[in-house]
Formats: sequence, C-alpha cells, structure tokens
Amino acid sequence: MASSLTKDSASTGEKTFLGHPSGLAFLFMTEMWERYSFYGMRALLVLYLATEVADGGLGMNDATAVAIYSVYNAMVYLLALPGGWLGDRVWGARKAVAVAGVVIMTGHFLLAVPSSISFFIGLALIAAGSGVLKANISTMVGQLYRDKNDPRRDGGFTIFYMGINLGAFFAPLTIGWVGQEVSWHLGFAMAGVGMALGLGFYFFGFRHLNPVSNTVPDPLSPEQKSAIIKKGLIWLGVAAAAYAVIGLAGIFTINYALWPLTVLGLVLPAWALLRIKRDRDLSTVEQSRMSAYVWFFVAAAIFWAIYDQTGSTLALFAKDSTESTLFGFNFPESWFQSLNPLFVMALAPVFAWAWVAMARRQKEPSTLTKFSFALVMIGMSFGVMMMAQGVAADGRVSPMWLVSVYFIQTVGELCLSPVGLSLTTKLAPQKYASQMMGVFFLAVTAGDSTIALLQLVGVPTDTQGWFASQGALAALAGIAIFMYRKKVQPLMGGVH
Repeated sequence: MASSLTKDSASTGEKTFLGHPSGLAFLFMTEMWERYSFYGMRALLVLYLATEVADGGLGMNDATAVAIYSVYNAMVYLLALPGGWLGDRVWGARKAVAVAGVVIMTGHFLLAVPSSISFFIGLALIAAGSGVLKANISTMVGQLYRDKNDPRRDGGFTIFYMGINLGAFFAPLTIGWVGQEVSWHLGFAMAGVGMALGLGFYFFGFRHLNPVSNTVPDPLSPEQKSAIIKKGLIWLGVAAAAYAVIGLAGIFTINYALWPLTVLGLVLPAWALLRIKRDRDLSTVEQSRMSAYVWFFVAAAIFWAIYDQTGSTLALFAKDSTESTLFGFNFPESWFQSLNPLFVMALAPVFAWAWVAMARRQKEPSTLTKFSFALVMIGMSFGVMMMAQGVAADGRVSPMWLVSVYFIQTVGELCLSPVGLSLTTKLAPQKYASQMMGVFFLAVTAGDSTIALLQLVGVPTDTQGWFASQGALAALAGIAIFMYRKKVQPLMGGVH
C-alpha cells in the first residue's frame, strides 16, 4: 500500500500528509482545537451546574444538571442537520465551517462572563456553531478522496479522529484544572482561545482543500430563500410569544425549555431519515443504501446514549463516589474525562493498521460486524459500572473502576465512530452529501434525548439498575445486528 501511495503522489505532484492529501493536516488542526474548546467546556459543564452557588457554581440538583447536559449535547448534534443543509444549499462546506467557528468562539467567551443569562446564551451559540461545523468539516475530509473506495479513506478518517482526541485529551487536563481549581469562568475563556487557534489554522489551509468544498452543491433559488426566511420568522415569533406568556405568568422553569427540546431530539431524527429515504429523485441504489443505513443509525443511537454519559452520570459518579487520588497524587474529577481520548490515541493506530492488514488478507470484518462488536463492548462497560455502583455503597471506590470503563468504551468507539463517519460518506446520496453527515450525528441526538427524557421523568441514575438495564439493552442489540448482517449487506449497493 505504501509503495502505491508514493507512486500516485509522485505522478500527480500531490503533496501529502502521512500519505494522505495535505488538506487533511489543516482540517486535523482545526478539528483538534475546536474539540479542545468543546471538550474542555463540557468537562466543566455538569460539575459547574451542580456546584453550590457559594462555591461559584449554579447550585442545581444532579438530575437537572444531567438533563441540561444531555439536552445541550443533543442539540449540538441535532443542529448538525441544518448545518449540513446550510453547507449543501446556502454557503458550501468551506464557508459554513468558517462562520460556525466564529459563532463557537463567541459562545465560549460569553460563558466566561459571570452571568447566568450570558451562560445559557453562550451554550446556545456553541450548540448552533458546533452543529454547523461538525457536519461540514467531516464532509470536507471525505472530499479530499476522489474515489469513494479509496483504500486510504478509512485511514484518513482515523487520522482525523486522532485530532479530535488529541484536543479532547488536553482539554480536561488544562481547562478542567483551571476551571475547578482557579476559576470556572477562566476555564470557559480558555475554551474560547482554543477555538480562535483552530480558526487560524483553518483559514491558513484554504488553498490545500478540495475546490469542491467551496461550491454549493444544490443552491436555493431566490424564491426558496424568501419562503424559508418567512417560515422561520413565523415559527420564531410563535415560540417567542409562547415563552413571553409563560414568563409573564411567573411559572417559567428550566423544564419549559428542556421538554420541548427533548421531544424535538427524538422526533426530528426519525423525520430526517424518512424524508431522505422517500425522496423520489434518489436512484434505486441510493434508496437501497438508505434502507441499510437505518440499521447503522439505530446501532449508533444506542451506543451514544451510553457513551455520552461520560460527561454526566460518570462525571457525577467520579465526583461523589470515586477516589480522586492515585499513587498519592490528587487530581480534579474532570481529569477522568481525559482517559477516553488517551486510550483512543494509543489504540487508533493499532486499529487502523489492523483493518488494513486484515483487508490485504481479505479477512477484515464487515462494517456491520464492527458495529455489533461496538454495542457489545459499550454494554459491557455499563456492566462494569453496575458492579462499581454496588461497591460504592460501602464508600468511595478506586479510580481504576472508571479507568476500566473508559478503556472498554474506547475499544467499542473505535469500531463504530470513525468507521461510521466513513460509511456515511459512502452511503450518502449525492444530493444529500453534507446533510447525511448531519443525519449520522442525529444518532447522538436521539441517544442523548433519551437520557434527558429519563431524567425529566425522574429515573435515578445513581443505581445499579440504571447501568444494568442499559448495558443489557446495548449488548442484545449488538447480538441482533450480528445475526441479521447477511440480510443487510446486500442493501448497501456494493459499499463495504
């Protein structure tokens, strides 16, 4: 493989980054710093919300803090769908990422202002900007490879995924420490600086990107733009009027914001899949691929529902039930959230090498097999958490419990997330190139919204039953997908 890549590069004069198109380096750096800002803030979010006002936090109970975290995370990925739409129909992927980065940076700096109003406005801006950026920057990575079956493609996404985890690793260690030990708001400001650095790398690397990223694949007509703006203003006015009435009546609580967003996070993913699948402009092969994609979507939703609790229920378990001392060294609870990206950086090259090595021998597991294994692993991780919760009844547990959980989850993640990103670009209908990446992220929305719903109806998260039930569901789903893999593979239209 190495010799063929060298030959291709020599014949075309293409500059490469680790054997990949050079634009990957700049997208890598942009995503690394954006993820640094995202995960740094997220490492503090639940802890800040649940910390007493006297200690600088917002003084919310754990259930509300987890619900806010879950809804916020769901909205980040929900907004990836309109973000992809903006890339496909309004701005093009390149401009969409630039605008999104500025919005994210502004949101983080608003979190640094010691005001609850400014804080929630900042959260909204970060969610909106992150949704737009995520859908389009991943699409640009796919555009670097002209052939959908380019053997470098999965490896390129794995390298890109390394950038995500490099930023995610250092974020809790630096932003988390400053936020917990020095000042919450100074930690939030550091996240804003991280996004500013990411924008610098992005703008500098424009000339290395595929020119296709600067085009609008399916531009709106002036009439369509006008109609969309009118509808948007009407819906905005209705929502503003409704919340104004609630506010003036003096009955507004945070649940009035959380419930509608949670329901939206459950309904819109299903609607998005159905809308694309029913598009009559799709070819027979594209229709078939969308049918196969539903299986991957459901698997990913179950996976992320558990995985994304690293910043909520697991963060609170670390705060309330886990020793934050190892070999005599004390550390803040937010540092546990650096474990997953640390494991990813250690294992991702091994997985990337293993997929290529097995492919050469024609023994690489199918994408369906990888997804099913990921679900079994994430289920197993909550089996371990079930045991840890039982041990915690007698006092704080060793940090090695959480180390084990994060390790198991990482193995599962590497079989699902980078593979899922690559698969989405392969199965996506041409008409919905960017929007399909947004649909993939809607699996996270569906999973996080489910967790938020459980919190809103009062299901306790600090019990063995919480971890056992979800772990069993994930493992059973993984087994079911493996058993039906031979029926799904023909629907994928030649994509492996």
